[in-house]
Amino acid sequence: MSLAATEQRTIPLLDLKAQHQTIRDEILAGITRVIDSQHFVLGEEVSRLEAEIAAYCRVKHAIGCASGSDALLLALMALGIGPGDKVLTTPYTFFATIGAICRVGATPVFADVEPDTFNLDVTRAAEALAKHREIRAIIPVHLFGACADMDAFASPLAKRGVFVIEDAAQAIGAEYKGRRAGCIGDAGCLSFFPSKNLGAFGDAGMITTNDEDLATKLKILRVHGARRKYYHQLVGLNSRLDAIQAVVLRTKLRHLDAWTERRQQNADTYRQMIRQFDVPVIVPFEKPYQNRHIYNQFVILAQRRDELRAYLAEQGIGTEVYYPVPMHLQQCFSNLGYHSGDFPISERLANESLALPIYPELAQEDIEYTCRAMEKFYS
Repeated sequence: MSLAATEQRTIPLLDLKAQHQTIRDEILAGITRVIDSQHFVLGEEVSRLEAEIAAYCRVKHAIGCASGSDALLLALMALGIGPGDKVLTTPYTFFATIGAICRVGATPVFADVEPDTFNLDVTRAAEALAKHREIRAIIPVHLFGACADMDAFASPLAKRGVFVIEDAAQAIGAEYKGRRAGCIGDAGCLSFFPSKNLGAFGDAGMITTNDEDLATKLKILRVHGARRKYYHQLVGLNSRLDAIQAVVLRTKLRHLDAWTERRQQNADTYRQMIRQFDVPVIVPFEKPYQNRHIYNQFVILAQRRDELRAYLAEQGIGTEVYYPVPMHLQQCFSNLGYHSGDFPISERLANESLALPIYPELAQEDIEYTCRAMEKFYS
């Protein structure tokens, strides 16, 4: 099959309409149940979702909140991170990771990432920890659905009293040496933004933890710092999970493992066809410890990335760049004193990374069409 002889397709980066058609009746039944109950914030549906997510992530506690961004913020607040503290993380991540650190008054400290996993480089992180003794927490990001090397962080840092917060916004169900993302550190932060593998019908988030006291504090902080109405123990915020989002997520959770399997199959097909057509792009492979990659995104590294992306758009293929500007070069963080060249791997990834469609309903013919389009571009 040559691209020239193939009718042009329209392949979006993500097709949520296709997903919705398969579960529409289940979703509407759940939403109707909430409407009939007239209980829209927290309540029984949220409690059930929290129990189901805790079981899925293999943790003792899961605390629902308004967004993945708030999950990060609440975790930092509950752990007492604030002004005068430093928090180590990666510059190659979504803004929310760094924004939460700044919102509690702490200072972000960056360490570069590994080129083959996109996650925090263990050696660089160790160097930063040795240099900055004020670091009180580290946020490894499980980027694109694959876990960071958690053993290098969790055990050694506990001895120093440094908290570990897993940014698992893109990684629900991902596994590190058989352990689920969100159950390894002091707290894990999940996002249920609609484009995530487990996506709500709006913003929603969750914090996971095995710490009983931390779970109790998080439940207080998400409702304005009150254990009971009008009696405030802490200065919290309004970050409650809506019941309608809970029933949507409970419905989708029942299908999540099947969707993950389809994403994994699609990733294998991409690798096979990229090799078969000899497409000159780099496809990162999982490390042995990443024994369950859930492929929130399928990201390649491509020379002439922006030209390739424009060409694929002409062929009807949706793509996205995650992320075009690493955090240390964002204008709002210029006060941190970082410069271009400080984190060369992150900067290289920002210039070369390209996400291809990977959603569960994607047909094999669509993957072949995409790979042949890339082959034609480079030939």
